[in-house]
Amino acid sequence: QVQLVESGGGLVQPGGSQRLSCAASGTIFRINAMAWYRQAPGKQRELVAAIPSSGSTNYADSVKGRFTISRDNAKNTVYLQMNSLKPEDTAVYYCNAAIRHNILTTEYVYWGQGTQVTVSS
Repeated sequence: QVQLVESGGGLVQPGGSQRLSCAASGTIFRINAMAWYRQAPGKQRELVAAIPSSGSTNYADSVKGRFTISRDNAKNTVYLQMNSLKPEDTAVYYCNAAIRHNILTTEYVYWGQGTQVTVSS
């Protein structure tokens, strides 16, 4: 019913910048919270940043001051602007969204397929 499609991953040098996008499509009444997670090889998936439908954002301590999450509700899209990238930011990045399909239903959580971000010289 809903697809989340990420884009913007790839190889970037340390200190560089990259912007990830994640667009939701399908049967959507309302998107509540949206977020970005990442999973590095051999590690658990971790929350990077989250943005509610209204209110303040929150970030993992490791990315505060370097990453910025934003959303365009008209486009059902969430972004992650990543600056001052470090090799330890290398991971598969996943977007996540809590979506209501209609006014009668509760929200369901959906995940994107993931996009690889590699920070290396």
